[in-house]
Amino acid sequence: MSVSAQRIFHSTPLFFTGTQRAYLPPHFVVLPSHSCYKPDARVRSPAAAAAPIIPMAVDLSGGKMVVELVGAFNDLTERMGEISTTFSSQLLFRSLKLTIPLLHSLPYSSDGRPPLSRALSVACLLADLQMDAEVISAGLLREAVEAGVLTMLEVKSQISSSTGHLLHENLRMKNAPSKVDVLDDESASALRKFCLAYYDIRAVILELVLKLDTMRNIDHLPQHQQQTLSLEVMKIYAPLAHAVGAGTISLELEDIAFQYLFPYSYYYLDEWLRSHETEKMSHIKVCKDQLIQVLNRDSELEELVDDISIKSRYKSRFSTMKKLLRDGRRPEEVNDLLGLRIILNPKPGSDLMQRGLRACYRTSKVIRSMWKEITDRTKDYITNPKANGYRSLHLVVDVGKHGMVGRALMEIQIRTKEMDMMADAGAAAHSLYKGGLTDPQEVMSSLFTSLVHSFYDINVS
Repeated sequence: MSVSAQRIFHSTPLFFTGTQRAYLPPHFVVLPSHSCYKPDARVRSPAAAAAPIIPMAVDLSGGKMVVELVGAFNDLTERMGEISTTFSSQLLFRSLKLTIPLLHSLPYSSDGRPPLSRALSVACLLADLQMDAEVISAGLLREAVEAGVLTMLEVKSQISSSTGHLLHENLRMKNAPSKVDVLDDESASALRKFCLAYYDIRAVILELVLKLDTMRNIDHLPQHQQQTLSLEVMKIYAPLAHAVGAGTISLELEDIAFQYLFPYSYYYLDEWLRSHETEKMSHIKVCKDQLIQVLNRDSELEELVDDISIKSRYKSRFSTMKKLLRDGRRPEEVNDLLGLRIILNPKPGSDLMQRGLRACYRTSKVIRSMWKEITDRTKDYITNPKANGYRSLHLVVDVGKHGMVGRALMEIQIRTKEMDMMADAGAAAHSLYKGGLTDPQEVMSSLFTSLVHSFYDINVS
């Protein structure tokens, strides 16, 4: 248990069944499914490894709720990482303490899951996107509010007025698709712009995460609902995910919707990609291992960065299909199925940003010394950022081995940790042009309008 968790648990009353209430001592370690805790059975986090065990007999249901509370709290704060603060931890703790017993009283959802499971799934997705505690709390509480077991007034009084405002905005946005009669390209584009301009941008992100959670469990819905929801996702929510910077969510939304709208095309393409990914997996692992060794041995990089991480790139099925349709290529003519992303964590100091920039270009130079660069595919979004603020170096290199038939092209993205968070963590201004706003002034106008409406709603509610 983290130090912040111990501090909060020490000062916050926990819930139990009946009228019993108790305070949790600061070094208490919770165990799963036991009414009396034993030293050899405890589950310990690194921060609590040396903490003494204080046995405590509790009611079974109350003990289960405590276990769920502590487990969920630790998971969320760990996912939040650097953005977790004492204030955010307290807010999350209050939200969990309020919502867990309420969700236990509700029947299972239409997808066969307990409501608490859905709420925690949504909250974890938001934490992975590095959203703040108010948005995560709204994600935790939405299920209870929508079910009518928790009022907006209770949220504002017991959690925070800002969390209540986000929930209010999100529930209004839920019915956005009903504002248009026909979901053609023009109507969908207008609806996306309306959502970006009128609703609080964090409420938009919450709705996207809720939609992703639903799509991940879409098998349980009737077929006509699967089709309708998939069409809405493809026309509205996936482009919106690009617009608010949640690129990974957008890709997954597109792929799931593609699967249910065009199942035969999806399965054909998926089978083909899987066969090639399996075939090339060993080769990309060799390239990845070789690259990390060379970068770690580079003396100039050693002076600039604390650590280097390399991730393999997921090839979106839907984006591959778009490329095939746009360029008229056959699947076997798609060359750049391999991909790596290099994330550099520059050493701290007053010149942190400059260190990061130098590290990116040094990494690019090292890569060009290892493999043949395809120069017409190189894109420098650090010197020339996209209109949305996206920054990264994109290189395409030929990593083909001797005797390999054809070229083995691999795209390598190079960015700092800060650039990576801006690209993938849901920054409000990231990639608005991909949601249909291509003019930089239009992007800023949309954000300004959103702020004005948010301020107005806060002051009139």
